[in-house]
Amino acid sequence: MMWLIIFALVLIASIAGIIFLVSGFHRFSFIKKLSEKNKKLSWALSVVPVALIAVLPVLFINVWATMIILIHLFIFWLVCDLIGKLVRKLCKKEMHFNIEGCIAIVSTAVYLGIGWYLAHHVFRTEYTLTTGKKLGQDSLRIVEIADLHAGITLSCDEFDEQCRRINDEKPDVVIVSGDFVDDDTTEEEMLSACRSLGSINARYGIYFTLGNHDKGYYSSRGFSIEDMYAEMEKNSITVLEDKAVLVNDSFYIIGRKDKSDEKRLEMDELMKDVDKSRYIIVSDHQPNDYDNEADAGADLVLSGHTHGGHIFPAGQIGLIIGANDSIYGCKTRGSTNFIVTSGISGWAIPFKTGTVSEYVVIDVNEIK
Repeated sequence: MMWLIIFALVLIASIAGIIFLVSGFHRFSFIKKLSEKNKKLSWALSVVPVALIAVLPVLFINVWATMIILIHLFIFWLVCDLIGKLVRKLCKKEMHFNIEGCIAIVSTAVYLGIGWYLAHHVFRTEYTLTTGKKLGQDSLRIVEIADLHAGITLSCDEFDEQCRRINDEKPDVVIVSGDFVDDDTTEEEMLSACRSLGSINARYGIYFTLGNHDKGYYSSRGFSIEDMYAEMEKNSITVLEDKAVLVNDSFYIIGRKDKSDEKRLEMDELMKDVDKSRYIIVSDHQPNDYDNEADAGADLVLSGHTHGGHIFPAGQIGLIIGANDSIYGCKTRGSTNFIVTSGISGWAIPFKTGTVSEYVVIDVNEIK
């Protein structure tokens, strides 16, 4: 329901933006002069740039890119108009050149250009934690990735390159916290992503937990979740669905089913046979069960889902309405550390204006 409301609001904002932008382009001096001779032609010319902005991203990227560009240009132009009116009022001078429109166009291009780079360039983010529990070694290196949405923003070749980077980190464990694939992921992209992930040489293995997109919302996808599980098993990737495993007789990894699964177990039930004297890592795609996970005695909880906010201020809105306990970064409740990654890629929107794309390296050091 929340996503339907968001989609509806985005659509309404896009339509309002189109109307506003057409009138904004009509204010450029050469079009205003043309309007004195031929009003219909002047309005037709005002529609052309807006139509290009609306159509070209759909043809070369997707419809979400069109909506994001239109909404941002609309907002930037509206803000520039308000500032322009204030400046004119203070200066008591009328300006004939549509400088507000020029500034809005340039600002939007720069802002979304940076957003495109942040979405498509994968950063390395590092956290260092400590524990009084025995790890069986001085330090445990965990690499977390989430929200690949295979083939949507990050291509198969690009993901393969990132897996080589992760392999160079010499991880003890790799944990994938959900949304490995998407509804639009092809079977070929899924197979390629599984092969790339499986190529990482992690000392204690690679572990995967489900996200809300992995099973697919639509039946038209060319593979089933069982097909993906079989491919993961073939590539030595361990799938954890509401399951706890003891690794190297030293620490636990618990993989939770996604919150969208009505059959998923409560945290205390998952922990009932777990030795709490050992270090406990929980992978839970959606970061919104912090109280229960802290009360159950988890040491480290890894999540994704939020994309770090993806498009500002979507993440902040999610916090305000209580959709998530956190949108990004490392937080602590009691003795439990919670880390939310912004994801190694993104969903359908090919810009990140509130965050970056990343993989996360976590070094847990044993206190002697």
